[in-house]
Amino acid sequence: MTYPAQLRIPATYMRGGTSKGVFFNRADLPEAAQVPGPARDALLLRIIGSPDPYEKQIDGMGGATSSTSKTVILSRSAREGFDVDYLFGQVAIDKPFVDWSGNCGNLSAAVGAFAIASGLVAAERIPQEGVAVVRIWQANIGKAIIAHVPITAGQVQETGDFELDGVTFPAAEVRLEFLEPAADEDGAGSSMFPTGHLVDELQVPGLGALKATLINAGIPTVFIEAADLGYSGRELQGDINGDPKALALLERIRAEGALRMGLIKTLDEAALRQHTPKVAFVAAPADYVASSGKPVQAGDIDLLVRAVSMGKLHHAMMGTAAVAIGTAAAIPGTLVNQAAGGGTRSSVRFGHPSGTLRVGAEAQQVDGQWQVTKAIMSRSARVLMEGWVRVPQ
Repeated sequence: MTYPAQLRIPATYMRGGTSKGVFFNRADLPEAAQVPGPARDALLLRIIGSPDPYEKQIDGMGGATSSTSKTVILSRSAREGFDVDYLFGQVAIDKPFVDWSGNCGNLSAAVGAFAIASGLVAAERIPQEGVAVVRIWQANIGKAIIAHVPITAGQVQETGDFELDGVTFPAAEVRLEFLEPAADEDGAGSSMFPTGHLVDELQVPGLGALKATLINAGIPTVFIEAADLGYSGRELQGDINGDPKALALLERIRAEGALRMGLIKTLDEAALRQHTPKVAFVAAPADYVASSGKPVQAGDIDLLVRAVSMGKLHHAMMGTAAVAIGTAAAIPGTLVNQAAGGGTRSSVRFGHPSGTLRVGAEAQQVDGQWQVTKAIMSRSARVLMEGWVRVPQ
């Protein structure tokens, strides 16, 4: 029997922040995959190597973690005031679906560089030396991101001395601004706190009543207190990811939070929406040793945060969750703000499993409602490999 040759699709494998993903120019995809639908999902699943019952993604580009099972599709933006449209697909590892419900803040750091290198940004917007300002429309959630990409000799500068905990080697700093991260797509309002409360009470089977801050900023996130789960906030991946009961409990919390936030209509739908919301637990500052062996001192951070992504404790911190952390920390009364010591603040440095991260947020009350104009943080990004991916037809 004769089998067809593999498809050959231009692609770039990039690191952005503490994540890795396969980047595509939408125009390079097969015609059927240039639009949303089963053909696009099937293509990306096969490229990444999912679904894989072995959970290794050996026959694909994925790295068998939520941080490395990612895809990005970019296109020149037809929207006024923007250079590029950015679409993110979180590919499940052991299940046959791609979650399009949210953004990846880490890979957002690589979007500007890929857009420039792919010719998706007008040449006159790229300086010979300095910083290129790339205006990104995040198409999954209808939000604006401004990337400040360093340029040397007219090309994206990828090397540098900026260090990011969770990434082994230094690189060039890319500053990101997430504009109105909690605003509706038309900018006419805010659903930052979907329930209208800074702190809610969730009824979780097997646990009972649980205090939670439910916030939609950067990415929908359910914040709880570490102590309510019997945790200290200093946990590393091995402390939780090897405990099926703990992971099941965190998934129940996530499902109950999603239902209360109006993201799903029934608890059963949570299984089909794994990327959002995130669950994170917070605690007051304490000394601990990061996964790299680096000591983190309580005096150097404002609070501890651990977050769950795609059913596992994240090795560092999702970029969009960092936006949610910075936003919630800026608003007095939230569980995140309380863990950081209360009061008003425009930035926060938190401890995560790989080290620390600083994120800023500009929050204010307007007519009794909290609004955030922007959240700011720095990441780094670089091309790991470029050329073509091969995928069976």
